[in-house]
Amino acid sequence: MNENSTKKPRFTFQSLILLLAPVILLAGVIALFLSTGGGLSLSTAAPVEGLSVERYVLKQNSIELHIRNTGPDEITIANIIINSAVMPFQVEPDSTIQRLGRAVIRFAYPWSHGEAYAITIFTNNAVPFNVEIPVAFETPQPSSSTFWGFTLIGLYVGVIPVFLGIFWFPALRQLGRRTMTFLMAVTAGLLVFLGLDTIAEALEFASKVPSAFQGIGLIGIGSVATFLLLDAISKRQTEITGNETDRRLAVAFMIAIGIGFHNLGEGLAIGAAYNVGEIALGTFLVVGFIIQNITEGLGIIAPVLRDKPSIGRLAIMGLIGGGPAIIGAWIGGYTPSPFLAVLFLAIGAGAIFEVVYEIAKLIQKDTARESMPMTVFSGVLTGMLMLWVTGLLIK
Repeated sequence: MNENSTKKPRFTFQSLILLLAPVILLAGVIALFLSTGGGLSLSTAAPVEGLSVERYVLKQNSIELHIRNTGPDEITIANIIINSAVMPFQVEPDSTIQRLGRAVIRFAYPWSHGEAYAITIFTNNAVPFNVEIPVAFETPQPSSSTFWGFTLIGLYVGVIPVFLGIFWFPALRQLGRRTMTFLMAVTAGLLVFLGLDTIAEALEFASKVPSAFQGIGLIGIGSVATFLLLDAISKRQTEITGNETDRRLAVAFMIAIGIGFHNLGEGLAIGAAYNVGEIALGTFLVVGFIIQNITEGLGIIAPVLRDKPSIGRLAIMGLIGGGPAIIGAWIGGYTPSPFLAVLFLAIGAGAIFEVVYEIAKLIQKDTARESMPMTVFSGVLTGMLMLWVTGLLIK
C-alpha cells in the first residue's frame, strides 16, 4: 500500500483561507446590503425601539427602575409618568442608552404600602413603555435579618425535606429486590415529572426575559448542553472504573445535582415573589413544599439502597440537593433575574433528564434476568402521581 495514502490530511494555511473565504464574502454581502438598502428606497414609518424593565426597587419615598435597551438602536429617556402625573427623574449613567445597555431611573414619589401603580416611560421619539407595580412593597435590602430570613426559607423548602427523605435509607435497605426495582422506577417517575415541571417553569420565566436574549433558545442551550456534558462524564467514569457500586453512587450524585438545580430555580421564584410582595410565605405554603420535596430525598438514595454509602456521602448529597434553594432565595430576594432563572432551570432540566436516562439503564440491567414490566410501569406512574398530588397543596 502506498504510504502517502495512509497519511492524515494536514491543516495548512491554504485550508485556513478556504475556510475563511465564505465568511469574508458573506461579510461583504451584508456590508453591501446595509450601505445600499438592497436597492430599495424605503424609510421606517416609526422608530423601532425596545425597552425592558428588569426590576423595580421601592424605597421610602422613592422608586428605582432598572432598565435595559433591547431595541436595535440607542434610545433616550425623555419623560416619566406615574398615575397620570409627570415626574422629574434622574438616569444613571446617562439618559441615552446604547443597544443592550443598562441604566437606572430614579425619582422621588410618596408611594403608599399595598397600593398599585402604573408607570409609563417615554423616549424622545414619544414611544411609551408601561410598567405595572401591582402591590407597593418596600424592596428587601441586604441586612442580617433578611439574610437569615431567606436562609430559613431555603432550609424549610429545600434542605430539610431532602434530608427527611434521606432518613428513609436504613428502613428501605430491608426491602427485597423487586421492591428496590419498584423504588428505582418511582425515582424515574419523580424525575420525569420534576423535569417537565422545571421546563414549564423555565418557559414561564422565558416570557419575562428581553426578546434580544431569546429565552427559548437559552432553555435549549442550557438543557441540551447539560444533558450531553453529564452523559459524557458518566461514560468516561464507566470506562475508568467499570465498578457497578461506584456507578450507582455516581448516579445518586447526579440525581442530587439535578434536584439541586431545580431547587435553585424554586428558591429564585420564591425570593423574587417576596421581593415584590406578591405572595405571603405562610405556613401552608412552606408545609406544601416540604411534603413535595421530601420525595426528592427518596429519589437521591434509591440507586444506592443495595450499597453502603457513608453517612458523610449521604450528607453531601443532601446538601447538594437541598442547599441551592438557599442560594436561590438569596438571589431572587435581593436581585431577581429572569435570565438567571431561565438558565438555572434549563440546566436543571438537562441534568434531570440525563439522570432519568442513567436510571433507565440501571433498571434494564437489574431486570435483565427477570423481566418486571408491570413493576417498572407501576413505579414510574406512582412517582409521577406522588408529585402531582403533593403539587395540589402548593400550586
